[in-house]
Amino acid sequence: MPPNDPQKQAPKAYILGVGLTKFIKPRGQVDYTALGYEAGIKALLDAGITYDDVDQGIACYCYGDSTCGQRVFYQFGLTKIPILNVNNNCSTGSTGLWMAREAVRGGGGGGGGGGGGKDCVMVVGFEKMFPGSLSAFFKDRENPTGTFGAMMAATRGVTNAPGAAQMFGNAGREYMERYGAEAADFAEIARVNHEHSSRNPYSQFRDVYTLEQILASPTVHEPLTKLQCCPTSDGGAAAVVVSEAFLAARPGLRQRAVLIKGQCLATDTPDVFNRSAISLMGFEMTRYAAQTAMREAGIASFEEAREAIRVCELHDCFSANEMITLDALGLCEPGKAHEMVRRGDITYGGRCVVNPSGGLISKGHPLGATGIAQCAELVWQLRGWATNRLVPGARLALQHNLGLGGAVVVTVYERADGRGNTDTEVGREAVEEGVGYNAAVEARGFTREQVERVRSRGARSQWALGDTEEKVRARF
Repeated sequence: MPPNDPQKQAPKAYILGVGLTKFIKPRGQVDYTALGYEAGIKALLDAGITYDDVDQGIACYCYGDSTCGQRVFYQFGLTKIPILNVNNNCSTGSTGLWMAREAVRGGGGGGGGGGGGKDCVMVVGFEKMFPGSLSAFFKDRENPTGTFGAMMAATRGVTNAPGAAQMFGNAGREYMERYGAEAADFAEIARVNHEHSSRNPYSQFRDVYTLEQILASPTVHEPLTKLQCCPTSDGGAAAVVVSEAFLAARPGLRQRAVLIKGQCLATDTPDVFNRSAISLMGFEMTRYAAQTAMREAGIASFEEAREAIRVCELHDCFSANEMITLDALGLCEPGKAHEMVRRGDITYGGRCVVNPSGGLISKGHPLGATGIAQCAELVWQLRGWATNRLVPGARLALQHNLGLGGAVVVTVYERADGRGNTDTEVGREAVEEGVGYNAAVEARGFTREQVERVRSRGARSQWALGDTEEKVRARF
């Protein structure tokens, strides 16, 4: 690597703990306060810390009023720390992770004060959504993706299908026209993701389908059928991001830490409006973010990435987006994503297991939680905890989270000890000290005693917590 490469100089940031709720249909049965609380308590337990160790909070959500983040975080404690509320469309969760890393890399030892770097940042994503397809909420102002819709109308026309399905479906059509992909290739992507989800206890859907069933499901916007489209979901996810100084002061926690080895948050280039349906879906910004994150992680080229990366969680809101994203991330040669799919190189036994969690298509897509849930899956993979769906030998993991409008976050993770996930599994003591069971393969809850262990010791408020804990525990 060149001597001036930032990876040599920049402070490191690690994922120390993660937590998830089950992703469920949006039926208004669980409020965002409970979703964020459950995920946050699990992440604190997994990290082996208390809320008093947290220097900053970042709340990630798209649907909700201002300061929903404070409403969630105050349930852990009222410790005077900065709490930020983030909305960046479907990339909101990963944007929160990027912000946490930037806060930590600002310099160790910042503590809870207003300046300098932070040593421990907690990111909580949650979403309580409406049933049905996504649509604009505010009708009295310009839609932020209106220019994208107008370009689609000018180049491909408009149908009665949901807008997002039209845009991503059109990108799939263009991939077919330019490179020879077929409808069955997109259906195969969905088949694989549904099959993967059968082993993820957090998935909204865990049914397995044949290729024929996926092709025969109702057409939404060719080549997309219903089983190739992600659902709307309610759910929560959380992660604890810490500095090297934080780990050095707590050496017993290092074995569970996962290094954020490279990361890039990017927005669109002028090519987004070059009249290509693929470009309109953020292809160029994804490619730039991938190159930047990989370069920071010490991966010099896409060819090298194809050799090094064995597991990836990417933003498969529709099977068409997985197709073009495989290409944009450099996981295949240009224009050859459909060939990668046909060879079986996106699943177990192939070159790179894509979306072992089941992806958005089957796991679900609560917007503010999605990017953090992707992170949790890859942390469990690198720790060696995802034993029922493990990608053996993985040393690096790749994450891609996209939001139209637009923003994309690409991240490369590595175990803190640099070893592969089958060289040594993160030990049972970390499981027992955390939630008390292997959270990668069991979607369970926590006890009142565990909650007492991680909430703020001196700044908790029963008034702020209300009956949230009882509601959460009742669901267990």
